[in-house]
Amino acid sequence: MKNLLFVLICLVAFTTISGQSKKDIANVYIKRSEESLGNLEIEESLDHFNKAMKYIDTITSHRVARLGTYIHFELDRFKEAQVYAKQYFLLAKNKKSEEYQDFLELFVNINEEIETLEQKEKQLALARLQKEKELRKIDSLKTVWRNKSEALSLKLDSIYTFNKDNLALFEAKGFFGVMSDRGEILVKADTYQDALHFDGFFILKNTKEAPTKIFAYINSSHSGYMLPSPSEFNALSTHYGKVMLPRGNGRLVTYPNNSYKPMVYDLNARKFVKVANEEELLKDLKRNDVIDKSNKDGEVKIAKEWYRFGGHLGGGIHPLYLPNQYKVNSFLCSIDGSVLNANSTYQNIGFFYNNKSQAVKGNKTIWINQNGTKVTAPKDESGKYTGNSKVVKLENGKYQIMQGQFIVLGGEKLEKQVDFLRSHK
Repeated sequence: MKNLLFVLICLVAFTTISGQSKKDIANVYIKRSEESLGNLEIEESLDHFNKAMKYIDTITSHRVARLGTYIHFELDRFKEAQVYAKQYFLLAKNKKSEEYQDFLELFVNINEEIETLEQKEKQLALARLQKEKELRKIDSLKTVWRNKSEALSLKLDSIYTFNKDNLALFEAKGFFGVMSDRGEILVKADTYQDALHFDGFFILKNTKEAPTKIFAYINSSHSGYMLPSPSEFNALSTHYGKVMLPRGNGRLVTYPNNSYKPMVYDLNARKFVKVANEEELLKDLKRNDVIDKSNKDGEVKIAKEWYRFGGHLGGGIHPLYLPNQYKVNSFLCSIDGSVLNANSTYQNIGFFYNNKSQAVKGNKTIWINQNGTKVTAPKDESGKYTGNSKVVKLENGKYQIMQGQFIVLGGEKLEKQVDFLRSHK
């Protein structure tokens, strides 16, 4: 029992001494803090004050509360200063003292500063909300613009140069089509694997070699149609064979299989072109010593060789075939009687127009005059584009057509993103 009483006495004594020691240490730091504050060493004063607070569990002195208030006020820590000020008012006894009145004035200043800060914070918060709202609206508008932009995009492999009639060939998945300079698809790219364009016409073929279908598009009228089947030209023909470039006079020449004549077609009149009176033509050629003989079977004799007469390609150029052979053997140039052997010169010749004909030698195109002499290439009458459409290839591989500041597709248009956002603010 005596031992227990001794332990309790020791414990109370230790607690009293420890508590007294903390209070003394705190007072030392409080005094240092007051001195630093008096010397306007505010940061140092705060450091001493914080050290003192480590030894104080609860502020019981209005002196300490007052000190904490002034330090934090000087450092513009108004909310912390307010907390210490409220503690001061709880601990201060003499409310009529000059110190109390001065402190009351300080408290009012602290509250005003806090109100000002809170007002600024409200304004900043409101500005942030407004900015966030604006950003959300911009993000939403960007999404709207991207969706519209995507809808005005063309998923194509390539777009060729527009011509004077505001038209161009385009290619998609290995097929060719025709489009306007506003992106309108005039001929779908789903049938024709090859295309020719010259002198204001597009010729679309279902296969590159020996096509069985040809679609002709007339640029000036913005219209097109299917050519008659090769069998309508010649009952034995199953394909058009070699297809030459269309010419400005509307003539298109092809070399169908199983035929002793090239097919000459008038693209404007939509009809086959044949010699009006072949018998009279052959008589004229004989009278002019261009051929030696002719017979009722449409055969002509030249330099002891009989040929099947293949009609007229314009400019006095006539294809010649050997009997029982459907391949062109040579071309007769009636202007001077010369004969161009197909094996050594040109395998195919197109229609004569504007003093020139297209000739094919191997895989090369050569332009010739009426007697087969090579000349300069003619100017393509399709003409130079003068519109304001520009083809733009996007990073995703798609195409868009720009007209000034707008993306266009048919009758639809969309301004550039920056203008779209500005106009929808």
